[in-house]
Amino acid sequence: MRIGPYLLKNNLLVAPMAGVTDRPFRQLCKQMGAGLAVSEMVSSNSLLWGSEKTRRRADHRGEVEPKSVQIAGADPRLMAEAARYNVDQGAQIIDINMGCPAKKVCNVMAGSALLQNEPLVQRILEAVVAAVPVPVTLKIRTGWDRSQRNALSVARLAQAAGIQALAIHGRTRACGYTGEAEYDTIAAVVQAVQIPVIANGDITSPQKARQVLHLTGAAGLMIGRAAQGRPWIFREIQHYLATGTLLPAPEVQEIRQVMAGHLEDLYTFYGIETGLRVARKHISWYTRGLAGSAAFRHAMNQLQTIGAQRQAVDLFFQQILAQGATRLHYAASESFLPTGKAQAPASLLATEDSRVLAA
Repeated sequence: MRIGPYLLKNNLLVAPMAGVTDRPFRQLCKQMGAGLAVSEMVSSNSLLWGSEKTRRRADHRGEVEPKSVQIAGADPRLMAEAARYNVDQGAQIIDINMGCPAKKVCNVMAGSALLQNEPLVQRILEAVVAAVPVPVTLKIRTGWDRSQRNALSVARLAQAAGIQALAIHGRTRACGYTGEAEYDTIAAVVQAVQIPVIANGDITSPQKARQVLHLTGAAGLMIGRAAQGRPWIFREIQHYLATGTLLPAPEVQEIRQVMAGHLEDLYTFYGIETGLRVARKHISWYTRGLAGSAAFRHAMNQLQTIGAQRQAVDLFFQQILAQGATRLHYAASESFLPTGKAQAPASLLATEDSRVLAA
């Protein structure tokens, strides 16, 4: 898959997720097979650019190229300035957020709220494309609500403005994360434009990935919530699309090693205090559904040092391995995605030992 001058190694992308797709998570997903990982959104408000949070979001040191940064806002001039600022900071692709359903974003008429105002959409797209010499991409939903599905017209505006790839989450803003993703809407957009269209929504397994590509004709797939606590989903999908066969599920020992490495990267990236807090949600995602994990997570969330956190994680996996489980898998019949706020898959089951069951 190509975006501007960049030929990606495959057509699998990590969705931008606030509070999740920081540099350690992006790097891990790329190591696990993702062709591109889009950063957390950076505000177009220049007053925030000097904040520690924004500086971290714009930190791409050591990251595998190309580096894609998502910007959010509702003013064409400020969005253009934000694009230039992030290119100066090392961004090689600018992604525009018109898909976030969060109230605090929509209340300032940014994110998916922009889909209600197509003339403003057009002005923002044209301003950002004109402002930077790098490819500009766009993330949208299918519309504001079921009575205002306008992905098709927004896609045409995007193509005319010079947007070089379009990602569509197959739900309206009003739907949040409930209901079925609208793959038929994505398919209609694919037929209507010539730029690459990337399908997003409910892609939870290699089999579902192939199905979505077949149903939509999309050039690529964007995966978000299903990768939380399960970054190896990218290599599983890549292998299945290439061969038609499923990779063996990751062994418990590998999960332990991946998680431990991820935690160390978080401690280094955020520092001790913030790293400890950020690590908690990732630990929860990695361990959700394992026997005893509810009690483990409750106790782990009370720990106040990274040393205690490391020790608790190590002991938890020692106990799982002591039960004789060697490999875990996700039950194909289960849904990996929650219907509400983003959280991790909850259907980890053991293949070798029935004693390690969903909590």
